[in-house]
This record gives sequence, C-alpha cells and structure tokens, in this order.
Amino acid sequence: MRAMRNIVILISGRGSNMQAIVKAAQIERWPAKIAAIISNRRDVEGLLFAQEQGIPHAVVANGDYPTRAEFDAALQTEIDRFQPDLLVLAGFMRILTAPFVEHYAGRMLNIHPSLLPKFPGLATHRQALAAGEVVHGATVHFVTAQLDHGPIVTQAEVPVLPADTEESLTARVLEQEHVIYPRAVRWFIEGRLSIEGDQVHIAE
Repeated sequence: MRAMRNIVILISGRGSNMQAIVKAAQIERWPAKIAAIISNRRDVEGLLFAQEQGIPHAVVANGDYPTRAEFDAALQTEIDRFQPDLLVLAGFMRILTAPFVEHYAGRMLNIHPSLLPKFPGLATHRQALAAGEVVHGATVHFVTAQLDHGPIVTQAEVPVLPADTEESLTARVLEQEHVIYPRAVRWFIEGRLSIEGDQVHIAE
C-alpha cells in the first residue's frame, strides 16, 4: 500500500483553488494529507479556512525580507518542515527564484488562468478579450524557472462569449480551475504523472 503523501499549499489570498483541493482530498479520500497551508500575506481568508479545517498553517511574509532570495530561503525552510512530496501554488502571487524552483523540481505544480503558452503573466482574461479570442481557459503545469512555461499537465477550455466581460470570463474560468487542479494533484499523488523533456505523461 502506498504511503500517505504530504501536500503543502502556498496561497496569497482566499485560496479558492486551495479550498477545492482540500475538499477533493477529503471527499475522494486521497492517500495524502494537506500537511500545511502557507501564505506570504497575513490576515487572508485562506488562512481562516485552514484554521477552520484544522490544517497547520503559517505566514512567511515577503515584506519581512529585503530580497527575493532571502524570502525564498525563509519560505523553503518553513515548507521543508512539513516534508512535502508535492508543493502546490494556489494563487501564490510571487515570482520564485531559480534555486527555490530547482529545490522542488518535478514536485511543484501551478495553475495559470490561460491556455498556455498563450498569455503568460498577469491580466490574462483582459488579454484574451483584447485579442478577440473565442476560446480561453486554464492550465495546470509543473513549475520551472521560466515563468508560466513548465511542462503542461492538463488544460480546460472555456468559450469566450460575445457579451463577456473580464469579470464574467474570470468567473467561468475559475469554475474550471476548481475541476482540473484537484484532478491534477490527485494524479500526482497516485504516481500517475511523469515528465519526459517538456512533456507530461499520465499513466492510466
């Protein structure tokens, strides 16, 4: 029987994807536990959720550190206290340094609100509308040092409707994020994901 795997989730706000993952792990009885939820900001809604769920949680505030490298080193120390098999970025609004990313290579996932490689970075829904896209969506990928360019695990497509605003498109994409991110995390926990070059293979 596979040993229980430890998942650490990083957030910067309410953590709606984090909440979706926690709930899926509970309902589907994954062979894993949410070992910790860590935020780079104090007093965010996601930490209240963690407290309500009895999940260990912590804050490593980036404002307490003069450089990105020092922040990342402190964050890594806190994360590693929980011996993570998988590190999940769930609305974690920090660009991570290459040494940090390398430390978690092959075991760090992120979700991005676009169909990568289209629209890396911020304001993806606004960019999609401005470009006249007819299909938009979200992507789960492994994290590499190149921002929003890691090997893709899965994607969800969302049609762009003629009357869409940035807010309405954001809401529909987020619904799909809450479906595909827990699914991708479960695949990892079950040992079904492997990376060959820049391609992810999903075992049946």
